[in-house]
Amino acid sequence: MMTTSTSDRTTRSFVDVPAGSHFPMANLPFGVFRPKSGSGVRIGAAIGEHVLDLAVLEEAGLLAAPALRGRMLFRRPALNAFMAAGRDAWRQARARIGRLLAADEPTLRDAGALREAALHRQSDIEMLLPVEVGDYTDFYSSREHATNVGTMFRGKDNALQPNWLHLPVAYHGRASSLLPSGIDVRRPWGQTRPDDAAPPLCEPSRQVDFELETGFFVGPGNPLGVPIPADDAAEHIFGMVLVNDWSARDIQKWEYVPLGPFLGKNFATSLSPWVVTLDALEPFRCPGPVQDPAPLPYLRTAAEWSFDIRLEVHLQSARMAAPQRIVAGNSRTLYWSAAQQLAHHTINGCDLRPGDLLASGTISGAARDSRGSMLELTWRGSEPLALSSGEARTFLEDGDRVTMTAWCQGDGYRVGFGEVAATLLPALAR
Repeated sequence: MMTTSTSDRTTRSFVDVPAGSHFPMANLPFGVFRPKSGSGVRIGAAIGEHVLDLAVLEEAGLLAAPALRGRMLFRRPALNAFMAAGRDAWRQARARIGRLLAADEPTLRDAGALREAALHRQSDIEMLLPVEVGDYTDFYSSREHATNVGTMFRGKDNALQPNWLHLPVAYHGRASSLLPSGIDVRRPWGQTRPDDAAPPLCEPSRQVDFELETGFFVGPGNPLGVPIPADDAAEHIFGMVLVNDWSARDIQKWEYVPLGPFLGKNFATSLSPWVVTLDALEPFRCPGPVQDPAPLPYLRTAAEWSFDIRLEVHLQSARMAAPQRIVAGNSRTLYWSAAQQLAHHTINGCDLRPGDLLASGTISGAARDSRGSMLELTWRGSEPLALSSGEARTFLEDGDRVTMTAWCQGDGYRVGFGEVAATLLPALAR
């Protein structure tokens, strides 16, 4: 009889997993897809270059773990119901999936018709936004990023605002303009004031930028009025994705006083399609930056909450034959952790719901090539970035394609996020 066990890097699958794949048995991330053949939307798990159709397995009775019995969670257009089911359900589902994919387990391996129905090549499907996001919050959690931006606009001595080292600064974003990877983004219109001595203009942004971020999705959430303790964060964080929070710097600069970002940020935010679980990331926990002064008690955690996730950004202009890596960073540099972000978001009793997205804010490191935005890479346009085509960039130009990727590197294996990619299109005519 088939038993359940947690998949790890030592378990081999009957499905071929190429060397260096982001999606080995140690990962098994969840996503939402639609076969190009035209059948309906459903939830799957990535394994190598394939997707395992969890709706097919559920309907065949193969996902009947205790926390999943009596629920139909996977023939759905979003992960929300599964996320709301809680950590026991997530873990049991992942364990059953791992066991079904194991090379020594015949249940799926030897069931020809069922195996064919349940396994799709990733080239034969369309990945969709994995979650119906009700609310989206964007943090400002990288000290290096906040220091760089503050230095540009206020000078080195006033780079960090007085509150920054005491709480995870954030603003509420726009959930309706969250986009799955592969959906291109239009250059936005908005008010700018390029000449401080002249009236403002309404025009297409001249300073479109990317922001390299990670984000996490909330699972069960909390009742109104009841905060989530930082040490309970693992019960409420379903998993993580890559985030490109597109920005129009000139629009943002003019509008952000006194209430913060608005049109400069809400025109588009791109997400990677695969949600990597905390269990998959567990081996890559690591110490984060030393926090000085020590945070208030509600922001302290017993466990380490930083993750050794390698991050890259690649840029390809319309004239380039291949993309060029322009950023190489790591999420371990984030000053404020996901657990602290969650605890701070709810300390006032704010209720989070299944599917809410909390993003890290731009992730930058100390090295120049680890700066997670064009604003920093070119130091507000004063140090243009040289491309392999002979072109130079201060900010993004029409036709530029931005691709972000991330992975955790184990001993001979990777736990990866895939990628989030989109091309900047020209502004619409007015």
